[in-house]
Amino acid sequence: MTKRSLIALPVTRRYWSLVAGVLLCAVSQAATVSTTLTVTATGTLGTSITATGTASLSGIGSNLTFSATMSLTSPPDSSGNYSAPFTITFANGDKLNGTLSIPPTVLAGTSGTGKATITGGTGAYAGATGSFPSLTGSGTLAGTAITLKFNGDGTITTGGSGGTTSAPSITAVLDAASNTANIAPGGIFIVKGSGLSPSGYTAFNPPRPTLSPSSNIKVTFTPAGGGTGTDVYLWYLYNQSGVNQIAGILPSTVTPGAYNVTVTNGTASAPFLAQVVANKLALFTQDASGSGLTSLQNIISATVYDLNRLTTGSVSGITYSPAHPGESVVAYGTGLGAYAAADNDPSKAFYDYHPGLTINAIVGGMSIPVDYAGLAGYPGEDQINFTLPANVPTGCAVTLQISVNGNLSPATSISIAPDRNASACVIPNYTTAQLQKLDQGGTITTGGFSITQYSIPNPTSSGPATLKSDLIGGEFAQITAFQLSSAAQGNVNYIQQGSCVLVQSTVTSSSTVTGGNLTFLDAGNITITGPSGSSLSNTPLTKANNTYSLSNTEGISIPGQTSFSLPAGTYTLNGAGGNDVGVFNASLTIGTPLTVTGGIPATVTRSAGLTFNWTGGNATDLVEIIGGTSTQSGSGANIVTTTTEFLCTTTAGQKTFTVPASILNQVPANTGTSSGFLDVASGVSSTFSAPLKAGGSVDIAAFTSFTGLGGSTKFQ
Repeated sequence: MTKRSLIALPVTRRYWSLVAGVLLCAVSQAATVSTTLTVTATGTLGTSITATGTASLSGIGSNLTFSATMSLTSPPDSSGNYSAPFTITFANGDKLNGTLSIPPTVLAGTSGTGKATITGGTGAYAGATGSFPSLTGSGTLAGTAITLKFNGDGTITTGGSGGTTSAPSITAVLDAASNTANIAPGGIFIVKGSGLSPSGYTAFNPPRPTLSPSSNIKVTFTPAGGGTGTDVYLWYLYNQSGVNQIAGILPSTVTPGAYNVTVTNGTASAPFLAQVVANKLALFTQDASGSGLTSLQNIISATVYDLNRLTTGSVSGITYSPAHPGESVVAYGTGLGAYAAADNDPSKAFYDYHPGLTINAIVGGMSIPVDYAGLAGYPGEDQINFTLPANVPTGCAVTLQISVNGNLSPATSISIAPDRNASACVIPNYTTAQLQKLDQGGTITTGGFSITQYSIPNPTSSGPATLKSDLIGGEFAQITAFQLSSAAQGNVNYIQQGSCVLVQSTVTSSSTVTGGNLTFLDAGNITITGPSGSSLSNTPLTKANNTYSLSNTEGISIPGQTSFSLPAGTYTLNGAGGNDVGVFNASLTIGTPLTVTGGIPATVTRSAGLTFNWTGGNATDLVEIIGGTSTQSGSGANIVTTTTEFLCTTTAGQKTFTVPASILNQVPANTGTSSGFLDVASGVSSTFSAPLKAGGSVDIAAFTSFTGLGGSTKFQ
């Protein structure tokens, strides 16, 4: 086992403290506020939809968390709409609850008008009521993935509670690395809410107390079925800038099962149901978001460990570099499992879980055995040592997960240089100078716009059996080094050609975990013009929160919808310029779509691999094959949606591609509670330039297209 260096590691609070982006407006008495509700959420279409995302209420708050769960097996309401209970959560944990009514046209990937009512809330919004009688909605379908957007005016009448209640209130219990539900004995976790602790920040060193000496605060896990509760070891109390949370270590004596979690500060909170599992490893990330660049070290020598970054250099005395093929690395996380001797030990503690558990590192889809997986010398913290093979996938945002007995940790990324002598990782369209700028704390501006069309089965009983879901959209964004992974795939549509990557995501209805702090830029009004037969002639894209989109479902006629199609030919974007981005234009020529032999299979036998054959397309067109399964567990505010998907890429000129069984076998088989999806698409990409109002130009800008087919598939 290697020794760790003194480089900053995730044992400091900055690795899991929540950065508050929004403060809730104080409400001292009952009042009616006129406001505009804007929601953007994503989910997976099946027998039900759990959609999570962001919301804003003008004059009240922005960047709020939105979650809703809708059953599609229940009949529509009297107005022909589907109804879904929803929750809007503020940064301090206060909530607004209500019901959203969605027309089936939106679920089919087009547009329509819905409504929402506010039926109550917590904290400053206890007893709140409200109405949004006319919400303009749009839906976008890509296979079974659906994006929903709503916007409309309304009013909210507060309950006049005079602010948060004096009793503590819990809104989430999450692991301290990925910020997702389910925690393991011996692991570090956080409790989020309001009224949990006094203002300020108080940290505790080992041996840590179970009762805060100055404020008499404790956190207790009591079996949901009854029994004696267990108080946790307190790590810190945090109540600053509108954010209130407590971090602790769950004692190893707590066995797996359902628990009622309470915070007591003289008054006990209402119990919050949480799940304890035997093992649930999650990796710390360098910006504490739970995704993006992993908190990982490259072992340069017995005495030198570099922090994993994009380039080679140093800052504030800390050396950093990308990893290299053949090099050993150390990743840090929490949740490998119980080991009571180390829960509160002030001395160094090491314990190797590897002999008793099957643990592998999954790097860019490649399974790598680990050399050590166990305690990192500190209570609650784990480390995983492994050596990168000579043929490991390389890049600036290679997916990294740890598999523990087949259970994958939430996806993060690692930077890997192309060879032993390279001083920087490589990613298309990014220069080494730009990567160095990111490593020094700077930002990069990107522009990403795409044209997509998917042929999908009609999810409704009306209209044709197959629909074409068309979407034109994109945005300009400002990114950091830590979230280059989401920007690389979302804004320039790049994944290493000819490879497969496996990604797992977990979303809890009571909390949304974001993939980083992207800042979207204002580019003014943007229009698009297409070839003859497209019906696109200086057609404006809809602008919402500095993102742009235009959607249409061919085969369904909806009043007020901008109807268009996407035939082969040249498409041109024209930007009028806004507060951040100046006048620009971009063009792209789309070819004819692929013809996939046999279409999308209804059933895939994972152990047999999956071969696709096709004709058509230009030889250099990129081909993407995407598939996976989603599973839901829990209920109410504790619904957990876990999605495991693969993404494989090749070129159209290959005319065939086989997704290997080694990838498919990591996708869970479909059961009665899970749904499967599979898409095949081809596309092209071109770059363009756009000026920035602050000076200079957008660093990286791409205009891409993907045309394909998708549908529901059973993986067995």
